[in-house]
Amino acid sequence: MHADLSPVIAATAQWLTRAFPATGGALASALCEVQARQAVTAAAWLRYPTEMDAALLGMAGPGGSARLDWITGADTITGADTVPGDDEDAHAWRTWVDEVVASWAASLLTDPELAARAVAALAESGHGTGSPAEFRRLVAPDAGDRGAAALLRHPDLLAPVVELHHHQLLDRLNPGRTLIA
Repeated sequence: MHADLSPVIAATAQWLTRAFPATGGALASALCEVQARQAVTAAAWLRYPTEMDAALLGMAGPGGSARLDWITGADTITGADTVPGDDEDAHAWRTWVDEVVASWAASLLTDPELAARAVAALAESGHGTGSPAEFRRLVAPDAGDRGAAALLRHPDLLAPVVELHHHQLLDRLNPGRTLIA
């Protein structure tokens, strides 16, 4: 696929790493960001599998981070709500956050088996190289990865985000299968 999902991937990964920041210094921040970006990339490729899907996203827009900010309380923590006189351009990236992609990425970050299934589905669909190494930090994080992204991978903290669209991700990975909640 040649469609450019990079603005959505970058903004959604940034939202995740701001809402659930790394625990540690610069290396931990970099490791956390890589994991978020891998999860968001996998989620975006699953959500928008064709060039037409990506083009429609480009026309309609991803929706922004307002609901995610509200659910997680990030609007009060990060100052997502702008006040008169604030530099509104500093918050413009938030308009590129995709709520469904963030929810799916959160699901992948908190469930290693689901992440492995998602990456396998991507390989079958022709996305990426098909190499597990492309998503190694997502599907097989080492102790350093897990430590750096302790908040980003914490199931209880991410539960409100996961619950938003988890069933849609399961439907995408198991088409036609009836799921019991």
